[in-house]
Amino acid sequence: MSDHDLVLERLLDAPRDLVWRAWTDPEQVKKWWAPRPYQTPEVDMDLRPGGRFYTRMTGPDGFDNAGEGCFLEVVEGEKVVWTSALSGGYRPVDQVEDCGGFPFTAIVAFEDAGNGKTRYRAVALHRNAADADTHAKMGFHDGWGTCADQLGEVARELGATA
Repeated sequence: MSDHDLVLERLLDAPRDLVWRAWTDPEQVKKWWAPRPYQTPEVDMDLRPGGRFYTRMTGPDGFDNAGEGCFLEVVEGEKVVWTSALSGGYRPVDQVEDCGGFPFTAIVAFEDAGNGKTRYRAVALHRNAADADTHAKMGFHDGWGTCADQLGEVARELGATA
């Protein structure tokens, strides 16, 4: 850990396999990726190293933002690593257009916490402390925290309908 990293941890009230499914199924991602009342009408995920990770978020205030990234590592049921510095096929992006215009890499880990719960940990790695500070001031903890809570809700709903 360094001053370049932002960390979010949650204990989600759903088993890891359902949290994983909610995180990796594009139709489920649409339900939790943006803090409500914002929405994510488009998600494209090629869940493999080098695969494309695309989301488009919209909001009631006219907000409309597309984000493109690249998966770097995928460990089934345990971890997803992706970056906004690359697009699919490990192609460098000309310019990062989402999240304030700075590149970052996200490491998202899923761990059994017992009693049908999942320990969820997301770390956003930045190239310098200034980018990390900008991301924090943009509302990283509130925004990513809200989305993590929504992820837990979607995973619980998956369990209720199984």
